[in-house]
Amino acid sequence: MTETLVHHFSEDPSITRFEPHVPKTNPSQLPAVWAIDAAHAPLYWFPRDCPRATAWPRHAAERDEFRRVLATGADRLHAIEIGWLEAMRSVQLFRYDFDGNDFSPWAEASGQWVSHRAVEPLAVAAVGDLVDAHIEARIELRLVPNLWPLIDLIRDDRWDFSIVRKMYAAPPDIDVR
Repeated sequence: MTETLVHHFSEDPSITRFEPHVPKTNPSQLPAVWAIDAAHAPLYWFPRDCPRATAWPRHAAERDEFRRVLATGADRLHAIEIGWLEAMRSVQLFRYDFDGNDFSPWAEASGQWVSHRAVEPLAVAAVGDLVDAHIEARIELRLVPNLWPLIDLIRDDRWDFSIVRKMYAAPPDIDVR
């Protein structure tokens, strides 16, 4: 089998072995080590607890509608609340690389992979400035006062989306004027 890399992102650069665990945010899952494929890795170019809403067309037929509805010229849109910008600029994030043959696709989310046994990384590298990473990848990084209007808009079968750490987002009923 050809070696395909999958990744894990962490603010801790010293992890030498990843043990399966049950995520606090998803206690119904079996213990696993979680990883992401390269195409979806930008979903994790954020400080760990940063709430974010992301969306992208799955294929060319969805692109025009995606761009029109989300008022963007980009093929990917990532959004964070304005208050997280400084953390985006200052956090030190590290990418761990794993042999994809040690993982299986997790059908519940695009690009997610799991291993039900402990795994050791092949390599670890600093990601660098996360805003710059978005710019270099031509991903629109939108700063919003409140994520909830965008969350409501992107949660749609017309394209793929990911919403992470929404429990840390400002409440939806806050008047942001």
